[in-house]
Amino acid sequence: MSILSKDISKAVALLNAEEIVAIPTETVYGLAGNIYSEKAITSIFETKQRPFFNPLIVHIPSVDNLGEIVDYIPEKAKLLAETFWPGPLTLVLKKKNTIPLLITAGKDTVAVRVPNHPTTLKLLRQLDFPLAAPSANPFSSISPTTAEHVETYFKDKIKMVLDGGACASGIESTIVGFENDEPIIYRLGSTAIEDIEVIVGKIEIKNSKEIAPDAPGMLERHYAPKTKTLLTDNIINVVNEHMDKRIGVITYRSKIENANIKEQVVLSKSGDLAESASKLYDALHQLDKMQLDIIIAEKFPDFGLGKSINDRLLRATK
Repeated sequence: MSILSKDISKAVALLNAEEIVAIPTETVYGLAGNIYSEKAITSIFETKQRPFFNPLIVHIPSVDNLGEIVDYIPEKAKLLAETFWPGPLTLVLKKKNTIPLLITAGKDTVAVRVPNHPTTLKLLRQLDFPLAAPSANPFSSISPTTAEHVETYFKDKIKMVLDGGACASGIESTIVGFENDEPIIYRLGSTAIEDIEVIVGKIEIKNSKEIAPDAPGMLERHYAPKTKTLLTDNIINVVNEHMDKRIGVITYRSKIENANIKEQVVLSKSGDLAESASKLYDALHQLDKMQLDIIIAEKFPDFGLGKSINDRLLRATK
């Protein structure tokens, strides 16, 4: 029996009963639970097999709820929230004492955002608590961008996937933390760094930390298929180096004519980086099912969302 459902009232009932439910966002599907329920949050970590040192993102229905979660909001954080919420930007701020340390991996900061998905915003407005919702996939695996991806991962482990269709952005939110009130990128994502810099000026990137990460998505190996994956700016050469293997290829905008390639996905024939980002994880899911020996991905232009796509592909190769 399928665990997919569009019934928001069913999701509300399960979440109120301290169960976990997979929910859609504009970025990827999340595995959600009541942030104040130790049972629900422990279940998220155990279901994902996620290490407890890796903090979770809290999802709220409106910027107006931010004061319930955090103790202090720097001016540049206010500007970013007003500009990009609802949307794929997460802010890491000083938490209120009421926010459980289980959510924050023992840190005094909490990651928080307002998702831009009508189904999940409607769900959040019907709950008396925010939701913690890391991506709904086993730890370090490819993130899910459809309800079916989640069902494949967890059909015997959770009771419901709230089906909101395919995710529009397709890669996780950009995470911004603050040091001495100045913003720092902790994770590249669906909000381009250039767009953030228009609002707050030049911003440092610090998006890799293996020990006690400041935010989700900072571990080096992440978002990875089971199939060995390579990232290259010379895809023809790398294909020819692996002629004896079953090869899958992911390219930006052009198909490659090469008899050695068994399967190929072009992410955007028009060269649209947003379209490429929205299709990236689905392409990895497709190729990972095809009994290939290797997936070779083309490096993207290193600006805008191309920088975020390269980040995800690089972590998939570790």
